[in-house]
Amino acid sequence: MPADNDAHGLFADEACTTRCAWCRATPLYRHYHDTEWGFPVADERRLFEKICLEGFQAGLSWLTILNKRDAFRQAFAYFDAEQMACFDAADVQRLLGDAGIVRHAGKITSAINNARRVIELRSEFGSLAAYVWGLEPDAANRPEYITLAAVRAMPSSPASTALSKDLKKRGWSFVGPTTMYAFMQAMGLVNDHLEGCASRERALAARAVFVPPLR
Repeated sequence: MPADNDAHGLFADEACTTRCAWCRATPLYRHYHDTEWGFPVADERRLFEKICLEGFQAGLSWLTILNKRDAFRQAFAYFDAEQMACFDAADVQRLLGDAGIVRHAGKITSAINNARRVIELRSEFGSLAAYVWGLEPDAANRPEYITLAAVRAMPSSPASTALSKDLKKRGWSFVGPTTMYAFMQAMGLVNDHLEGCASRERALAARAVFVPPLR
């Protein structure tokens, strides 16, 4: 979950819409919170994109990455794993010269490596989506009420730790337990919109009709 400074974890905008406080900063951040974060995703590109971007976020704010997301998409073939898997040394140099993205050699080579690993994973599970949703946490193991204190106590979880360990075993990088918990929050495997946030019930409704992919 992105960091916030509000004691209650919520804020109300000019229209009296209550949201998680971490999205207060900009309209783009609020739109991301209202329409993406916490809503279930099965789309392969979006799932892989988020894993990559969470890796690039390490040491930075999510808002920094969100502001650069369009540039990242253009630079990384819209996170098409098959295209990214073919990136070579010339592509790495191209990316290191792209001021629109985060120019970090380790993170760039990690994203390319992970594209190759996701193709391997698909051969076993049929899709990245089937693999990821197969590790969705049991609701019984989640806090009964999602408060700011509850979320702050969960920088990672047993499920995100298991996902991290398995991905690392498969050769993925920049996929630590905290990074994978942020991925699970964003992609709707857990719903960490706080109690009282206007998006919480909408995210719950979206999950109620969402059918996790089997392959």
